[in-house]
Amino acid sequence: MSARGFASDNSATIHPDVLAAIARANVGHAFGYGHDDYTPRVEAMFREHFGEQAKAFFVFNGSAANVLSLRAACRPWQAVICTETAHMNVDECGAPEALGGVKLLQVPAEHGKLTHELVQSRITRIGDEHAVQPRVVSLTQCTELGTIYSLRETRKIADLAHANGMVVHMDGARLGNAAAALDLPLRALSTDVGVDILSFGGTKNGLLGAEAVVILNPELAHGFDFLRKQTLQLASKMRFLAAQFEALLTDDLWLRCARQANAMALRLADHVRRVKRVEITRPVETNVVFVRIDPKATAALQQQFAFYVWDEHAGEVRWMCSWDTTVEDVEAFADAVREAVG
Repeated sequence: MSARGFASDNSATIHPDVLAAIARANVGHAFGYGHDDYTPRVEAMFREHFGEQAKAFFVFNGSAANVLSLRAACRPWQAVICTETAHMNVDECGAPEALGGVKLLQVPAEHGKLTHELVQSRITRIGDEHAVQPRVVSLTQCTELGTIYSLRETRKIADLAHANGMVVHMDGARLGNAAAALDLPLRALSTDVGVDILSFGGTKNGLLGAEAVVILNPELAHGFDFLRKQTLQLASKMRFLAAQFEALLTDDLWLRCARQANAMALRLADHVRRVKRVEITRPVETNVVFVRIDPKATAALQQQFAFYVWDEHAGEVRWMCSWDTTVEDVEAFADAVREAVG
């Protein structure tokens, strides 16, 4: 068996219920491109979770979901306000700019969270033809640093955006983890607090390469079918993406997976918090723990466990838990940390 680690929830296995759903869909022939029995049925499930106006479009990965969301909302002279740690700014190889044709107005933000004041600071030069015009505010829920926006925080930013004729996008690659931590339904974190368009994650929560763009503001849905095709994200065998989401949204599988990941991160944080020479550097609110340890300890640990160095200059590393992280995984890793730091 391959070594288990704490590198990413992308490293985790596929949930058995999801594999079973793919197998069930893998019988007989079905029309492609979403003209099957699965896709409309699962689109209806998304409406149950996000509201009757929600329209779900399945895609292959989160970067595409983000780029498509921005393309749906922006004209070529418009821009997106996001944090400097946002996935679309750091880890998408310039795709929003290169493929979406939009400029990112990045903002330094404590613990990866925008605030009303930070967003306000970038709403400038409105109507000036020499400057890009802010059109979208993109929030990541939960953030790349594992922190969570409260409902009040999201609503306050959304109200500001809407008052300025702007659109709110939410990168919800780990929305399930945020909803699990807050013990709230998915729509409470999105539809009900003014989010207009959502990148909803599945891959990081037990699926096999399946994400969704969920349009919550009907005005943004016009032409989206064409945008998805033009952006190379229209799956020919759509039923296999839809079947995965059907499994995820049935009997709250998404919630059970997210709760497990969050619980294991909290357990790991509780262990290492007692270890001298290990400093937890960020609030532990979802499924990730950031710590500062000696680089020699990091090197020793990486001989046994996979994980990423987040900031090599500061000695900060990231330990991420997944739906399939077990108590035994956490205990073994915590013991290794104690030994590595002496």
